Amino acid sequence: MPSMLSPVRKPILAVLLASVSLLALPGWSEPSDLEVFPAELAAAAAELRDNALVESDAYSFIASLTTEVGPRPAGSVNDRRAVAWAVERLKSYGLEVRTEPVTVPHWVRGKAAGRIVAPYPQHVELVALGGSIGTPEGGIEAEVIEVEGVDALEALEPGAVEGKIVFFNRRMDRHPQGAGYRSAVQARGSGPAKAAPLGAVAVVIRSAGTSEHRFGHTGGTRYAEGVRKIPAAALSNTDADMLEAQVASGKPVRFHLELGCRTLADEQSANVIGEIRGREKPDEIVLLAAHLDSWDLGTGAIDDGAGCGIVSEAARLIAALPRAPRRTIRVFLAANEEFGLSGARAYGELHADELINHTAAIESDLGVGKVSVLRSRVAPDRMPWVRDLERLLAPLGISHADNMPAFGGADLRPLVPARVPFFDLPQDATLYFDYHHTADDTLDKLDAEDLRQNVAAYVTLAYLLAETETDLGRAPEREAP
Repeated sequence: MPSMLSPVRKPILAVLLASVSLLALPGWSEPSDLEVFPAELAAAAAELRDNALVESDAYSFIASLTTEVGPRPAGSVNDRRAVAWAVERLKSYGLEVRTEPVTVPHWVRGKAAGRIVAPYPQHVELVALGGSIGTPEGGIEAEVIEVEGVDALEALEPGAVEGKIVFFNRRMDRHPQGAGYRSAVQARGSGPAKAAPLGAVAVVIRSAGTSEHRFGHTGGTRYAEGVRKIPAAALSNTDADMLEAQVASGKPVRFHLELGCRTLADEQSANVIGEIRGREKPDEIVLLAAHLDSWDLGTGAIDDGAGCGIVSEAARLIAALPRAPRRTIRVFLAANEEFGLSGARAYGELHADELINHTAAIESDLGVGKVSVLRSRVAPDRMPWVRDLERLLAPLGISHADNMPAFGGADLRPLVPARVPFFDLPQDATLYFDYHHTADDTLDKLDAEDLRQNVAAYVTLAYLLAETETDLGRAPEREAP
């Protein structure tokens, strides 16, 4: 296995080694003022944390997945190859591994082309939205009507959209925690389903992303039951600017769209499960989740090869300890998160009876930027435990966000009704949405130092959750997202 020390810059390595050496200084003890964690437990967690900063297999994991398998869209040959790859990798880490069958959709992108026909002819770069139907042979040409979002569309006068291509033009704001994504993605998710009943013949959206490069960001769209389906595509932000300018000219704008998408028969995929069986409470489960699938444009390195590598490496480090933790640690690499959460739903159905035994869950699905925040969703009387956890994460530059509860991640939604305690370690997403769902989602976007910091945070949290004697109880009730 190749050493991961080579990407570490010397000043950073010196600091890390110095922090590890503090444990050996006379009279110094990191856990001396902890209220909940026994000294032995805190010291073991700190050692795992600091070892993860020095050397990790996570980069090798992601490099192998993206090179040997590559993009992994649901239902594809690479989807099945990824499952087989992950099984062997987790076995090599010393985990007990199995697969759980999942039926997934199989959508094929095909060709995509677009151009502004009038008033000023221009070629544009665009990509089909996941799940879109194709256009008729030769494409669709129609006048464009611009709206900012779904609310603005629904406020139009009756008949305003009839026979037109709707251009959803909402810009996504750049934010360290990706806060702009939620509003930007609404048009992608439901815009075509909302526009079709109003008479639209197609939809183009400004990409739900922050890239200034001339490529589109894909992502799934959801058609409504019983509603006519219309083709849908995402423009590069550069070309959305161009289309916006032509609409602003006040002259009628005509657009030509051609998509070769098609939906094939459903396929069989699988969730990949890897476990470290608990030595005392094997039926109590700490769940570490990520999703194994990806879109087809890039190689799925940051979305979500990074998450798979982070949670798997955290499990590997714990599996290598002289004894197993008190509770079971379960790695859950989900099928088809991108296009319908098939794996998450299958997990919830198969494990419905044991969800109450899930003592905590965390998902990694925001790339590999540095983690600076811990979010939690636990019963209020368990917050002293979280405060002690925060102290052990503090050397990594991580503090608790008191005013923002944990979300838990898309693949953890089936655990919400069981009120499973959730924890988030969200990565810095300032650059994440430059690459998200694009051809630029490739291995070179990962920073090895940030990746090790992620692993250090996840292994610290996972180990403490699995080894602590504290019962975190049930999280406060909330509505399923």
